[in-house]
Amino acid sequence: MGKGLKIGLLALILIGTSFVLIACGNQNLSVEKVDDGEQIYILGTDATYPPFENLEDGEIVGFDIDIVKAVAEEAGIKIEVKNTGWDPLFEGINREQIDAGIAAITITEKRKQSYDFTSPYFEASQLIIVPNDSDVNSLKDLEGKKIGVQTATTGDFIVQEAFGKTYQGLKGYDDILAALDDLQLGRIDAVVADNVVLLEYLKVLKNDSFKLVSDDSFEKEYYGIIVKKGNDELLEKLNEGLSKIKDNGKYDEIYRKYFAELN
Repeated sequence: MGKGLKIGLLALILIGTSFVLIACGNQNLSVEKVDDGEQIYILGTDATYPPFENLEDGEIVGFDIDIVKAVAEEAGIKIEVKNTGWDPLFEGINREQIDAGIAAITITEKRKQSYDFTSPYFEASQLIIVPNDSDVNSLKDLEGKKIGVQTATTGDFIVQEAFGKTYQGLKGYDDILAALDDLQLGRIDAVVADNVVLLEYLKVLKNDSFKLVSDDSFEKEYYGIIVKKGNDELLEKLNEGLSKIKDNGKYDEIYRKYFAELN
């Protein structure tokens, strides 16, 4: 092999290596897009949580989606919502692969250590759903029973606090619909989840096979949109849009669309 050929081969190797490094590096970059010079913010959600977010004919719809679109319009920003799933939503923000998340995310002190939240946009609480012939009338009555929750949600935390982190009857699911399916099939005895989600489930079910149980220990909780801690610019824009839709009546219009029965 001649000297000129060696140099040419080395150049090709170096160029090829550069492309590999660039390709690998891009995996850790934010997936923010630019459209006609204007930034598009990517929001993650978990579209398995009706009526807040779910898929209809491949489109992400729901209360949260309508809210964040209205917020973006009032804030003068462009957004794209992606169905990331629950855990990947948080991981995506950590890795700067998405810019924000909206998925009925309860504002908690623990989460505030890792993420910044907008002002609250929804008030909720927990409920228990059990078969109609169940003897469960409170949270303590669930002891010894098989309880379904969506992993890493408020329902999960409540059951762990009540019965311990190693409670054998606790079964975590990637999404709440899977837990409710198992409840219908008799594989578990109860599900603990957000009140509006369970009310929506009973409405869709259209039968009286199940009942909802409350407990005095269930506190009010509030949902917020999350961003990576320190992303003050995006947080300010989201809060600005949220404040505007609350003032101009758009928030109330969207709320009535989904929760007329709660008024």
